[in-house]
Amino acid sequence: MAPDYGKTFAHWRAGSAAAWQAYMHHAFVEGLGDGTLPRTAFLHYLIQDYVYLVHYARAWSLAVVKAETLEEMKICARTVDALVNHEMSLHVETCAAEGIDEATLFAAPEAVENLAYTRFVMDAGVQGDFLDLMAALAPCVMGYGEIGLRLAGSKAPDTPYAAWIATYADPEYQAVCARVGAMIDAAVARRVGDLPQSPRAAALQDRFTKATKLEVGFWQMGLDGA
Repeated sequence: MAPDYGKTFAHWRAGSAAAWQAYMHHAFVEGLGDGTLPRTAFLHYLIQDYVYLVHYARAWSLAVVKAETLEEMKICARTVDALVNHEMSLHVETCAAEGIDEATLFAAPEAVENLAYTRFVMDAGVQGDFLDLMAALAPCVMGYGEIGLRLAGSKAPDTPYAAWIATYADPEYQAVCARVGAMIDAAVARRVGDLPQSPRAAALQDRFTKATKLEVGFWQMGLDGA
């Protein structure tokens, strides 16, 4: 059963069922859970994900600019803080143990898959409005929350990726997913009313689905790095 991150997310998730399944159960994800993922693949992913998070935080900062309410601004600003001051620390600590310092992480060249995904998200915000940006941002926020919860309940006891799983299964991260989901629901109601009946429904679904497919490509990039 999917976690409850709001009705808009549930609608978008259902509308991209095949892509979402591929994202949730990619071989990279399953390898995290059972511990079979090659360490080289994980480190390649982690370095690229650090670079991704730099741009992802910028996209959430853009969401503050695109916001129409103080509550939207507060939640987006809190998300930037969580990304920059908390989530990225996991990458720094793990890579430091492998002899990779933060300066090296920040300066790492972007893989093509990373470049495609981050620029897609930024373009959604620059070209579109707050809802366009949320549709492009949501698969990462909610997807990692859903994956973290699932793997926490099924992971091998000795998987070396337990810390990664715990980060996204943690109640604090789950609260972020719920908070963002509620904000998106309120933003949709404020701007378009009933989403399924809105003329914008198809375009927003398309942004969400494309972002989900780019997440699948990001996992594959990690595997290919092995």
